[in-house]
Amino acid sequence: MKGESVIRYEPFKEVAIMECNRFPTPDDLARFASIATGGKPTGIYWAGGVAFVYYPVPVATEVAAKSLIEEKRVYWAFVSYALMPEYHPKIETKEKFIVPVIDMSTSPLFQKVTQWLRERR
Repeated sequence: MKGESVIRYEPFKEVAIMECNRFPTPDDLARFASIATGGKPTGIYWAGGVAFVYYPVPVATEVAAKSLIEEKRVYWAFVSYALMPEYHPKIETKEKFIVPVIDMSTSPLFQKVTQWLRERR
């Protein structure tokens, strides 16, 4: 077995969201995302009829790293979202912000997150 690589899939067991904000429209979410990054290029994720952005808590401490590795728990400091039933590759606001939207519908984790977000109505 020496020299052979072993690949295994170990998905997260939990996403802990510390703050959550729903916007009324995808345009409002795109506007927020553009402003939150100081006008730098940014993107929005989409899965399961929800467009969203998230900001992970850095894994810089031993406690956070242990939680991530041993408990398969990841912490997101902030999630902002808007319902967007159909996927569109970009959102263009009235201010002419153009924000790309990345289709993450193949991610089981993002599917679970967006299901949870939809239920928060």
